Amino acid sequence: MIVQVYPDRIRAEEFIDLFELKSPDYIQQISSDLDLKPTQVRAAIRLIDEGNTIPFIARYRKEMTGELDETQLREISGRYETATALFTRKQDVVRLLDEHGAFADEEVAKKLTLSIEKAKTLTEVEDIYRPYRPKRKTRASVAKERGLAPLAAWLREKDREVDTEAMVLAYAEQFVDEAKGVPTNEDAIQGALDIFAEEVADDPESRKWIREQTSREGYIKSAATDSEAESVYEAYYDFSEPLAKVLPHRILAMNRGERENFLKVSVDVSQEVMVSYLVRRHVHVKEASYLGRRLREAVLDAYKRLIESAIEREIRAELTAKAEEQAINIFGENLRNLLMQPPIRGRTVLGVDPAYRTGCKLAVVDDTGKLLEVTVIYPTPPQSKVDEARRVVLQLISRYDITLIAIGNGTASRETESFIADCVRTVSESEEKKVPYVIVSEAGASVYSASTLAGEEFPDLDVSERSAISIARRLQDPLAEFVKIDPKSVGVGQYQHDVTQKKLDEKLGAVVESAVNQVGVDVNTASPSLLSYVAGLNKTVAKNIVEFREQNGRFRNRKMLSKVPRLGPKTLEQCVGFLRVPDGDEVLDATPIHPESYGAVESLLQRSGQDASILRDAARRRGWLRELRAESIETLSDATGIGAPTLRDIFDALERPGRDPREDVPPPILRTDVLKLEDLEVGMTLTGTVRNVVDFGAFVDVGVKNDGLVHISQLSDRFVKHPMDVVSVGDIVKVKVIQIDVQKQRLGLSMKGLGNS
Repeated sequence: MIVQVYPDRIRAEEFIDLFELKSPDYIQQISSDLDLKPTQVRAAIRLIDEGNTIPFIARYRKEMTGELDETQLREISGRYETATALFTRKQDVVRLLDEHGAFADEEVAKKLTLSIEKAKTLTEVEDIYRPYRPKRKTRASVAKERGLAPLAAWLREKDREVDTEAMVLAYAEQFVDEAKGVPTNEDAIQGALDIFAEEVADDPESRKWIREQTSREGYIKSAATDSEAESVYEAYYDFSEPLAKVLPHRILAMNRGERENFLKVSVDVSQEVMVSYLVRRHVHVKEASYLGRRLREAVLDAYKRLIESAIEREIRAELTAKAEEQAINIFGENLRNLLMQPPIRGRTVLGVDPAYRTGCKLAVVDDTGKLLEVTVIYPTPPQSKVDEARRVVLQLISRYDITLIAIGNGTASRETESFIADCVRTVSESEEKKVPYVIVSEAGASVYSASTLAGEEFPDLDVSERSAISIARRLQDPLAEFVKIDPKSVGVGQYQHDVTQKKLDEKLGAVVESAVNQVGVDVNTASPSLLSYVAGLNKTVAKNIVEFREQNGRFRNRKMLSKVPRLGPKTLEQCVGFLRVPDGDEVLDATPIHPESYGAVESLLQRSGQDASILRDAARRRGWLRELRAESIETLSDATGIGAPTLRDIFDALERPGRDPREDVPPPILRTDVLKLEDLEVGMTLTGTVRNVVDFGAFVDVGVKNDGLVHISQLSDRFVKHPMDVVSVGDIVKVKVIQIDVQKQRLGLSMKGLGNS
């Protein structure tokens, strides 16, 4: 898109192209930045602009994009949005400059247009516009109103031969006008210097240099507002670190400490270096002269009053933005790993939501997640009705043939764990039956319990009883249960309340969408919450699918989805490949193969002289696929006209129909006995589950009350740039105890030398 601005003041033909703002080559720019082919970027942008979802493009348009994955597609989309937003702002600035009369002079117009065109960031564009931006009343604007602009221009003239005090005072005499508020020569000179100071402060090149110099050489410092006050920010009570090296999580910690009035945070840089640069750039007379001294004073005023604090705000805002991006990405990756934890199928589960005063809520759910019974027991203080509680638990285990127990990790968790461990020992001794338990994160369970969705699912249950159901179901299918909860509440982030919530919501929504579509959804069992994350679907259409299912019975095939209200052709195209119909009329409806590729499968069958019945016979199907694979994918693609990426996906889908990608992840650790911090000794080796990953390390559940910390320095024998390079949420790892603090209930762990891969 090319925008031309032709101001009324200039109409001559020779100026016709003067203000043309050329649209950047987005494709080349993004492909270069991401090391991708321009054809890939162009195809991706076109598909996104046409309304296709990222999961759909990544899965079903591989031939068009050169097999770009979701991460690459989202990066392209984000950069495209940023680039177009920058160009739009450039267009706005060109228009505003014209309106402010900045284009009245041809040379100025050319220079401004070229500068705007070359600007690579919004900050650079705003710096160019700054001198022309309408301002509130300033000392400089008042001086201009008093007619002192010509004097300011005279003061900064280059190559002045004489600049004595007498000469300057004599020249300033002509601007003295008491009626205008300029009663003396000195008042005139000071007003002119105010204008000069503002011009210095508004110079784009000066601001750019100072910003870059501060970023390179400056320090971020924090100090306590009250050094005697106890807080979690004590490490920052006297803290200093180079801006170029400060870690993202420290920025967010200092920001929070400042908001809570525990810290004072500032940026420190050599004032002398900055002022010396500004003097060299803007003062063109001898510094030792009277005028040189006055101009230097004005430069110092410009820096201290108009530049320093503004640049500090900009730099801190930039550091915060980068820190937020890091925190959001970490949260997103942790969330993805949590959602992709393997389901434990075929088990009747007892969910336990621990508590003290209000008692432990119990919920029994069958192997499909259906609620069988809820009740409350009081094995913990203050009631401590241990014997009665034990009888209830043992009866439930026997009555429903419970084979697994899920215990929430909140308040009273470890006391409840001790009680449950005693119960399962009793079962093991009396019935020779093992009923292991798992400590489950209950983050967000209370949020779900109080939600409208939980009220619709279990209208007759108390809020506290619903949480036990959620805890039990999290073992059976983490993804299906966690999608019912606001992603921010699942407990795998750091500083999630300190980052821009809109960006966080967008990131986490994309992560959930990606995970749901990677796994696929059984359209006959999925909840509206789960369906709403399927590519192309929204909450309304997801609810319509469930209502249609309830009114008309199970979906027998994917074609029936076209009858769902408000599920139009484009939406159906986006979602249908991610919706599964197990045991339906069409065998391919149970696979991730898109209906648009059913013809390709038919072509492969005809090529081999087979019919569709072979698809329902596992042994025959595997043999047929082996025969097809005898030819190379490329040869088969050329012979059939089916794209090689699509062929590979078809083969994978048919070789393992119904495969759940979460099966590749290690299952959770099942426990049968309790472990206390007091039971541990330095040097012990344990097996644990990674519960959270942050910038400075990973928290690992080894079975004691609080998760232990593996500091980044203890994650590996080699150098670790970031913990996520080594561990992910849900990983099962071996750790060694290196520090125990019983008083503070803290546990230090190490993964060094233990063979964790």
